[in-house]
Amino acid sequence: MSIAIDLSGKVTLITGASQGIGAQMARTFHRAGATLVINHPGVSTTCADAETLAAQLNSLRAGSAHVVATDVSKAEAVQRMMQDVKQQLGGIDFLINNAAILRDRTLAKMSLDEWKSVMDVNLNGVFHCCKYGLEIMRDNGAIVSLGSIAAIQGFYGQANYAAAKAGVQAMMRVLAREAARRGIRANAIAPGVIDTSMAATIPENARAEMLKNIPLARFGLTEEVATVALFLCSPLASYVTGQTLEVNGGWRG
Repeated sequence: MSIAIDLSGKVTLITGASQGIGAQMARTFHRAGATLVINHPGVSTTCADAETLAAQLNSLRAGSAHVVATDVSKAEAVQRMMQDVKQQLGGIDFLINNAAILRDRTLAKMSLDEWKSVMDVNLNGVFHCCKYGLEIMRDNGAIVSLGSIAAIQGFYGQANYAAAKAGVQAMMRVLAREAARRGIRANAIAPGVIDTSMAATIPENARAEMLKNIPLARFGLTEEVATVALFLCSPLASYVTGQTLEVNGGWRG
């Protein structure tokens, strides 16, 4: 007997959804029947990527994907985005905090801007989206935020990224308590190294060393993170909240 996840009639907002893990999450939630709000920061190719993705999804189901350009590091912009979504779609049922940037450098050489920019997007951005997202989220919804194996392993040159992701994971534990009265669940996913364009920037020698630590002997796929997010938003995870699910092929450092 198969078990289907049906999110028909549900609205999912995914930040940083124009490419990589975020785009795959959009495709996965769309296959489950959800209406998508595809957020992107409006820089580089993200606008074109988001519009292309939305067009593909809308060709499969008209009116099922909407694009919004918002820098999640800006509180006022996030508040406007959420109110616009409420006006257009009536609110949201699921919020996926996926947007993140990298500015790797050793702590001694890291500039103040490199520290602040990562904190602004990766940690403050999650706070902004949760704070204003809760205002338009229907009861019994779910929030999933992307943490990272970096928060656990403490990779060289990632003091800013690791600190931000550890903060995200801790924030979800607190939010799980605070939002429980409305039946809203909050969890984090801590991916290992996932085969994305961001991972492609890792030097080959470093990639080889990483693979030695992974029992499954490969990097993860975006689909393998997206389906975990789908599970966490589904009725199958109705008693799962305040958790960080590690999706890392068994990496234990």
